[in-house]
Amino acid sequence: MFRMGKTMKYLKTGLCIFIAFVFIQSLFFKFTGSPETEFIFGTLGEWSGLAWFGQYGAYMVGIAELIASILLFTRLHALGALMAVGTMTGAIFFHLFTPIGVAQPAFNEVGEVVGNDGGTLFVMACLVWLSAAFLLYQTRKGDSEQVD
Repeated sequence: MFRMGKTMKYLKTGLCIFIAFVFIQSLFFKFTGSPETEFIFGTLGEWSGLAWFGQYGAYMVGIAELIASILLFTRLHALGALMAVGTMTGAIFFHLFTPIGVAQPAFNEVGEVVGNDGGTLFVMACLVWLSAAFLLYQTRKGDSEQVD
């Protein structure tokens, strides 16, 4: 029979794995200049008037997500969760209040638009935000045991 403490530990570990999985699998797109990444960060660079963000924003966000993913599995896991909340707050804001919108274009292997993602990227940002916010809440509540 599971005690509540053991169940909570499994839940927190699962959430850390989920966040790290989402962040790490997105690094391929952010670090290779994929059409999806060029669309998102290029649009944000044009919209904001910060051309450098269109060119370098994906690398900056990718590095922050990689660091957060690593920290989630250390004694600094609360900092990793805070970084995840911060990066996903930015992602959610930009999806809702800028021209990139909720549904992102889907591209084929030669970079042509072949539809859209139906909002999958936005939903994942929301799920990561909720997961990281829960981890922060648990830490603030005093249940700050390191995830193994």
